[in-house]
Amino acid sequence: MSERYDCTDPDGRAEGIPAAASAVRRGDIVVLPTDTVYGIGCDAFDATAVASVLAAKGRGRDMPPPVLIPTARTAQGLATQVPDYAQRLMEKFWPGPLTLVLKAQTSLHWDLGETNGTVALRVPDHEITLELLGDIGPMAVTSANTTGDPAARTVDEAVGMLGESVGVYLDGGPAGGGQPSTIVDCTGETPVTLRVGALSQDDIDAALEPEPELEAPEPDPSAGTSDTLGEWHDVSTDASSDEASDVSTADGPSDGSGATQ
Repeated sequence: MSERYDCTDPDGRAEGIPAAASAVRRGDIVVLPTDTVYGIGCDAFDATAVASVLAAKGRGRDMPPPVLIPTARTAQGLATQVPDYAQRLMEKFWPGPLTLVLKAQTSLHWDLGETNGTVALRVPDHEITLELLGDIGPMAVTSANTTGDPAARTVDEAVGMLGESVGVYLDGGPAGGGQPSTIVDCTGETPVTLRVGALSQDDIDAALEPEPELEAPEPDPSAGTSDTLGEWHDVSTDASSDEASDVSTADGPSDGSGATQ
């Protein structure tokens, strides 16, 4: 029998999140609200539970679920070779409706499906889910619907499609705008948008525009001494030295990662 908790009520939330955490730890799957649509998920490191998520949706291993994480820092332990442009996208849009496909750490003991060595990561902008992620850690989460049906925007819609296959339902009220996250492949030298969702291509492009270079300040004529100019040249030289020293794709579903979150 599935359990359902009204997390729009403080008491229901206080009971529901620990109940969902316990369900995830024992290998059950849960439905939770996000800032895009409702998601169905489990412990990302429990291969049997991941298989249950895919089975509940009627989806195969060729459509692996993305992984929701509590903070951008978590990505460093799950992904490798994270390019600078991906870091900029994380800083701009996380938490938020952006999924980044990155090369996965080869040492991880998980099985998300046929990922081709990649992982799709996102930090959702929803306090209920972030609280659960902070307790559980990374969760494999995809949209809470059966394959071919619209993604659930309410917990009732999720219950209608997924029924008793889910251990715990967390009701957080209607989900965000109903659009899935935008997915960007960050496994190459340049980003490739796999799916435009809640973030437009213009949003992505604007975040990746290079910052304007700052011009060197003009010397102050009133200072007029060689010492002052010498000090300015020293600063310029130091800055140049510092600058010199600083110098998946998931082939799967139509969105490249199996994600509809």
